[in-house]
Amino acid sequence: MPAKGKHRRPKSLSLSRGFAVAGTGGAALALPLIGAAGAHATGAPAAAPAVAPQAPAALPAAPVAAVQAAPATYTVVPGDYLSKIAAERHLSGGWEQLYADNREAVGSNPSLIHPGLKLTLGGAGRAAAAPAAPEADAKPAEQAAPKQERKQAGKAAPAQREATTGSRAQAPAEAPAAPQSAAGFVAPVSGGISTQYKVAGAMWSSGYHTGVDFIASSGTSVKAVGAGTVVSAGWSGSYGNEVVIRHADGKYSQYAHLSQLSVSSGQSVTAGQSIGLSGSTGNSTGPHLHFEIRTSPSYGSDLDPIAYLRSKGASL
Repeated sequence: MPAKGKHRRPKSLSLSRGFAVAGTGGAALALPLIGAAGAHATGAPAAAPAVAPQAPAALPAAPVAAVQAAPATYTVVPGDYLSKIAAERHLSGGWEQLYADNREAVGSNPSLIHPGLKLTLGGAGRAAAAPAAPEADAKPAEQAAPKQERKQAGKAAPAQREATTGSRAQAPAEAPAAPQSAAGFVAPVSGGISTQYKVAGAMWSSGYHTGVDFIASSGTSVKAVGAGTVVSAGWSGSYGNEVVIRHADGKYSQYAHLSQLSVSSGQSVTAGQSIGLSGSTGNSTGPHLHFEIRTSPSYGSDLDPIAYLRSKGASL
């Protein structure tokens, strides 16, 4: 039986405490979870999509023009002839190709070249001229070209100038004028005689030498032996470049194998006047002057040239 006057409180406090503890415990348990979640959210950065840096677009390379050496140009000097130039310069195709490349400059007769004439060597004259590039484009192209090529091109021009200058320096000096006789006749050159008149030999179509050969290096000035009129001047087959002059007595003098002609047909000349330069054109074994005296302008009417000149008072 319960005691009187006593009221027992329900034990709700302990229950409340239990819930509080449980609540506190729950909070204690919840806080680490929330902290861990917060720590996870803070510590792991959001993965941004990786974007590779865009490479700059390659600029189009400026076209690199091939650096070519300037076309080789040769200046004709006294004593030159096409076959000699082609041989000394080792030109492919020989004098025929050299003539073909320079036909417009030389003219219809390949043997008539004169000092100062400009010749294009090595077939450069056949190449079609390339259109000139704009100046703005040419500069980048030149800068892009390899240094080695530019150096080689730079060396080509001095080499060319040296070749031209060297050729001028090697030009033989003009021979002194042959002494003129009182009668007005002179020797065609001052050199001696290498082959006499009428020397027999199978190398000549007539069986003998129809004139005399004077010693004359290529480029020696050849003189008219007497006053007269030029009846022919040009190419004459095996005689190469020749000049034939008719004199007042009706006789004709012939000068053959010339490398250059200084007169033309119909021209009047005086004794001792230069009519051309000696050479080795036509059927010739080397530079010399073949000289004849004839009774007509044609082959086969020869006279003794030395006897004729002496009869005219020429000093030989």
